[in-house]
Amino acid sequence: MALDKAAIEEMIRQYMEKQKKLLCNIPLDIVAEEGELEEVMIPSDDGKKLKTWFFFPKNMEYPLPCIAVRCCYVDQVELLKLKAREFNKRGFAFAVQWCRGINGSEGEWVPNINERRDGLSFMNALQEDDRIESVGYWGDSYLALTGWCMADAVPSKVKTMYLGVYGCFRHTSAYKDGMFRQDILTDWAMNNAGVPISADYLESAAYMPQAEVDEKLWGVKLDWYRDWITHTDRNDPYWEEGFWGMLKEIPGKVKIPVCVRQGWYDHHLGSAIETWEALSDETKAISRIEIGPWNHGYANCIDHQNTENVGEDAFSSPALWFDEILRKNKTTSENVRLYEVGADRWEYPKEFPVRSEKIKSFYLDKDKKLCREMSSDNGECSFVYDPKNPVMVCGAESTFHSMMENGSHIQKEADYRSDVTSFVSDKLEEEIHVLGQINVKLHVSSDAEDTAFYVKVIEEFEDKKSYNVRGSITTLAYRNDADARQSYEPGDVCEVNIKLWDIDWCFQKGSRIRLDITSSNFPEYSLHSNNAGVWSLQKDQKKAKQTIYTGKERASVLELPIA
Repeated sequence: MALDKAAIEEMIRQYMEKQKKLLCNIPLDIVAEEGELEEVMIPSDDGKKLKTWFFFPKNMEYPLPCIAVRCCYVDQVELLKLKAREFNKRGFAFAVQWCRGINGSEGEWVPNINERRDGLSFMNALQEDDRIESVGYWGDSYLALTGWCMADAVPSKVKTMYLGVYGCFRHTSAYKDGMFRQDILTDWAMNNAGVPISADYLESAAYMPQAEVDEKLWGVKLDWYRDWITHTDRNDPYWEEGFWGMLKEIPGKVKIPVCVRQGWYDHHLGSAIETWEALSDETKAISRIEIGPWNHGYANCIDHQNTENVGEDAFSSPALWFDEILRKNKTTSENVRLYEVGADRWEYPKEFPVRSEKIKSFYLDKDKKLCREMSSDNGECSFVYDPKNPVMVCGAESTFHSMMENGSHIQKEADYRSDVTSFVSDKLEEEIHVLGQINVKLHVSSDAEDTAFYVKVIEEFEDKKSYNVRGSITTLAYRNDADARQSYEPGDVCEVNIKLWDIDWCFQKGSRIRLDITSSNFPEYSLHSNNAGVWSLQKDQKKAKQTIYTGKERASVLELPIA
């Protein structure tokens, strides 16, 4: 669901009020008086001067621990000042630097590529500041990127980083098996183009060929956006070299403790998990990954479930993290913290991600049921996918413009469209605790040279209401997590395994598990035109007949990893 400007402004106002309340609840071990804003221009290593704000608390002796942030979002000015005031009260200095070309900083705003050198120049300036004893870097989303991209090379005063809702594996955040995560990155491009864009978002997302939408609808050429939408292979040099290639190598080189904070319904979750996996064992031992029932803004986005034990710690968590490391010189022994949806509890596995060898399988059968036993009878069911009439997103894990859809939300009834095929289990006789990656293995065919298959795992409760758990997509060209495009012969039956992002979920006794299969989930993912080739270069669309096979010879199965 797209929001109008007034609705977005109201959401921002409510968000600010909530954050102010949360900030004021941070424990006050030290009581200080907030300081005044001090503005300086700090040069980067190429001479460009970047506007930097310092806030030093009054009535405190120097040197002090300092929280540092680098930001590209001007609409966060008041929020950053609020954070600075509250951390000043707790005896921390607070430093904010505006990214190149943003809010008075010199240079041209181009996303990503200048952040490492600009950030390290900033950290080196803090290193030389006698008023600063130690530095903790804090950031969410793009503000976390500005931390990750230099985390392996920071000077000695930088003791830790607290980085949320971002990951260092950009292709994972941008694509799933050749399908572009459009609701994130097309929206981001429109809002960070450097010029105002008034074009309709959904019209922009559906524009063909997408590689020309910037000039044709937005009135500006964005080479960096064109790069994102035309380099679809994971092993393309675009993702393996340059800034993105450098970024994904950084986690393995990080030596300082890092807190990786994520939500089960944040669009960077997959990349963040890969980032955590890439940390060395030594760094993991002093770091933490925490995943709650949140979206990209840390809002609790779980409907129809008891969540009273989630807690509200979007600001107390980093404050306590910095206090422990910067003031007390302690590191965490609690390395993994996961919220289990449905059980309303926090769990603390020794390792993450959890890759359970215990799998509970539900087989698709010809009567459109999910069965614990594989049927000996073969079957098939078909639907027609028309990209001009896509299934629209309804509950998801990787949307941003359609922010109200991100989360576990109420679903429509089974088979609610002719191009949505639903398979439903009997009532569960006991709880099922799922932890890890759900896999959906399908045997399918299509009369197109390439196409997409989208799956959604749903829990149907005894009150007849249904809520999404996890969803994901694949294409025949990138089936089975292929790094590069494959060929497909129309009509051939092939096996596709669709691995869904990790989840910690308790299916309730008496509920049913439902699996919906279709070929679109717009605009979470780009529209597949049913033509072979790079999606963003396609100029036309056509319908495709999709077939799903069941039974012993061509088994299709939902595989749940059991905690």
